[in-house]
Amino acid sequence: KRFKEPKEERRPWRIWFYDTSKQAIGALFIHFANVFLSDLTEEDPCSLYLINFILDATLGMLLIWLGVKVVSWIVHYKKYTYLVFGEYG
Repeated sequence: KRFKEPKEERRPWRIWFYDTSKQAIGALFIHFANVFLSDLTEEDPCSLYLINFILDATLGMLLIWLGVKVVSWIVHYKKYTYLVFGEYG
């Protein structure tokens, strides 16, 4: 995926690693949470896993997007330069 970015806009390896590791950690967390939750039911665990996955991919993404927007606005309003998303210094 990194090599699909235009060369002049391509992120350095360190920044790319920070961005992708956050995604990987989040995916692992939700996967294990789904496996754990699907094990708690007497119903078909696969259907519960699918429901959790779909909720995470829709409602979860909406909540994350909203949270990032709110935090970004607060950071911009308060001029907290060390808390800007995507800036690693």
